[in-house]
Amino acid sequence: MNELKPNLIGGNWVQGEAIANINPSDQSEVVGYFARASAEDAQTAIAAAKAAFPAWSQSGIMQRHTILRKTADEIMARKDELGALLSREEGKTLAEGIGETVRAAQVFDFFAGEALRLTGQTVPSVRPGIGVEMTREPVGVVGIITPWNFPIAIPAWKIAPALCYGNTVVFKPADLVPGSAWAIVDILHRAGLPDGVLNLVMGKGSVVGQAMVESADMDAISFTGSVGTGGAIARDSAPFMRKLQLEMGGKNPMVILDDADLDVAVDAAVNGAFFSTGQRCTASSRLIVQEGIYDRFVAAAAERLQATQVGHAMDPATHIGPVVDQSQLDQDCRYIETGQSEGARLVWGGNRVQRDTDGFFLTPALFADCTNDMTIAQEEIFGPVAAVIPAKSYDHALDLANDTPFGLSAGICTTSLKHATHFKRNAHAGMVMVNLPTAGVDFHVPFGGRKGSSFGPREQGSYAAEFFTTVKTAYTLA
Repeated sequence: MNELKPNLIGGNWVQGEAIANINPSDQSEVVGYFARASAEDAQTAIAAAKAAFPAWSQSGIMQRHTILRKTADEIMARKDELGALLSREEGKTLAEGIGETVRAAQVFDFFAGEALRLTGQTVPSVRPGIGVEMTREPVGVVGIITPWNFPIAIPAWKIAPALCYGNTVVFKPADLVPGSAWAIVDILHRAGLPDGVLNLVMGKGSVVGQAMVESADMDAISFTGSVGTGGAIARDSAPFMRKLQLEMGGKNPMVILDDADLDVAVDAAVNGAFFSTGQRCTASSRLIVQEGIYDRFVAAAAERLQATQVGHAMDPATHIGPVVDQSQLDQDCRYIETGQSEGARLVWGGNRVQRDTDGFFLTPALFADCTNDMTIAQEEIFGPVAAVIPAKSYDHALDLANDTPFGLSAGICTTSLKHATHFKRNAHAGMVMVNLPTAGVDFHVPFGGRKGSSFGPREQGSYAAEFFTTVKTAYTLA
C-alpha cells in the first residue's frame, strides 16, 4: 500500500481518512492514498491562516520572492515526474501533463518576479501641503478551491499570487486529483513558507468547502468549478461581504467563415473541442460554420478525428486520454443520447471503447446539423462532444456565437481582417482567438470571462493584484 499523504494544517502534517486516487486510464491502479479532511480540520486550518497573517502580510519581498523562486525551480526540475503523476490521476496525455506542469513552474516564476515589483503611487492633493499615497495591501485569509481538470496549473495561478501579495491560504483541491495538489504544497512547504501561511485540506466540497464558505474568518474565496457551485458560494458568502473570484462554465463558440483556411480551421476546432478530452472550460463545444465551407469542414473534421487515437494517457501514441471518472463518462454519454434524440446528426464517435486497461475511454463525438437551441449547444457538457451549427453569414454567425448564457472564450477562423477585427470587438467573451483554438492561454495575461462564466476580478498576470490585494489611500500633512 502506498504511504498515506496527509493534509498540511498550521505547519503540521495531519492524517485522516484515506482517499484512494484512481487512475482513469486503468482503474486497477491506485496512484496514491491521501488524507480526507473534516469540517473541523478546515476550521483549524482557517484559524492557523488567520494567526499567520499578521507576520506574513508584513514579510519582506525578498523572502516571498525566494520561496516562490525555489518552488518554480523545483517544479521545473521535476516536470517529467510531476507531469506523469498528473496524467496518471487526471487522464491527460503525458505530453499535456508535462506541459501543464511547466506552466505551473512559469506561473510561480512570474509571481516570484512580481514580489519584487510591488508598487504604489504618490500624487499631490488638491489641497496644498498635503501628500497622497495609494498602496496595495493583502486581503487576508484566502480560500482557494480548485477543479480536477487542471490539477497543478489552476492551483498554481491562484496560490502564487495569493502568497506573492502577502495573503495566507486555505487550499482545497478537487477530490479526484489530490496528488498534484499535495506535491506543490509539499514543495512550497519545504521552500520555507512559515507555518500556517499555506494550509492544505483535501476532501469533499460539501464538507471542507462548505466549512470554508461558512467561516466568518475567510476574507476572500477564489473558486474554479461549476456554475451551480459558484452560485452557491456567492449566496453563502453574501452575509460576510467577502471578496469573490468565481471562474465557472463555458459554452465557447468557434466561428468558421467561408474564407477560412480549411486546414487551420480543422486544426483549431479539433484541438479546441477534443484535446484534453474536451474537459476544459475553454473548449470549443459550438462550431459555427458558414454554409459555403460547411460540408467540406464537417468531412475534414470527421477525417481528422478518425486518425486520432484514444487510449491510456501514458501511451505515447495516444492523442486523447480517458474521461476523468465514471460519473463524467455517464454524463457525456447522456448528452450524446440527447443530441441524437433532438435530431442532431452524429457524424463521428461518441462510443465507449475498450483498451488493454480498464479505463474511461470515449471516442470524440462530432455532431452536425445542429441548431443553437439544442441541449448540446446550450449546456456545458465538459467532455469530448462538439456541435456543428450552420450559419448563413458572418452576422448570423456572430449572433449565434453570442447567443449563450456563457462568455468565457470565443474564436474565429477567417482570412478577412475586417471580420477578425469586428469579431474581436463584438464577441461577448472575455477572451477571443483568431485562427487559434479557443483553449490555450498564456500565463502572464488575464484570464476570465463574462456573463455566467466569471464573477469578480481576472486571474493571472499583473491583473491578479485586483483580487489578491486591497487599495489603501493615505493622506499626510507635510
